[in-house]
Amino acid sequence: MSQPLQIGLLMFPRVTQLDFTGPLQVFSSLPGAQLHLIWKRIEPVPSDSVLTLTPTMTFADCPQLDVICVPGGRGTDDLLNDEEVLGFLRKQAEGAKYVTSVCTGSLALGAAGLLKGYRAATHWSAMEMLSQFGATPTKTRVCIDRNRVTGGGVTAGIDFALTLVSILVDRTTAEAIQLGIEYNPAPPFNAGSPDTAPAEVLALVKERIAPNQVRRLDAVKRAAARVM
Repeated sequence: MSQPLQIGLLMFPRVTQLDFTGPLQVFSSLPGAQLHLIWKRIEPVPSDSVLTLTPTMTFADCPQLDVICVPGGRGTDDLLNDEEVLGFLRKQAEGAKYVTSVCTGSLALGAAGLLKGYRAATHWSAMEMLSQFGATPTKTRVCIDRNRVTGGGVTAGIDFALTLVSILVDRTTAEAIQLGIEYNPAPPFNAGSPDTAPAEVLALVKERIAPNQVRRLDAVKRAAARVM
């Protein structure tokens, strides 16, 4: 009898909940999979919204994972120079079948030295930062490069998870999960990418995120200096 797939998603303060709840919903429908929400301690973790999350597994108790996934969010910045987190990611990556991320979670993989020489996707606002970790930024919803599978921003996490299920099991299983959650997107506006959003909308969003961009870039530079 085959062993159940061990899938772990990293939790951390100010994580963007949709980055991991989208994939979590997909993976939860995968027969035989065991899912873990992992953080340093078992204690409530605030997301970047009103939602508070409870990890199910500590770093110390975490088994070897088949899939390690790092979601993104503003809290990613604090992970980039957190050696406890980066050490955990490096250790898991040694035995994992797939090392993955959603949104700016790819920056944490990069800070752990796990994206050198790999193509990777991330949120559009962080795309140019990936190269500082030796990765090749790739503008796509899902990027597959050997056993590194990275998703674009936030909602791309569902695309990422369905794609990964098709690799782990087969396409029919992935399509059955897609139908089960009725993932049939038809957005009301064509503003979901900086390539298609109206200029004034893009300018508005860039202005809103500018302060955090400065903080993130500083964290990236410090992490990249260590990694590279």
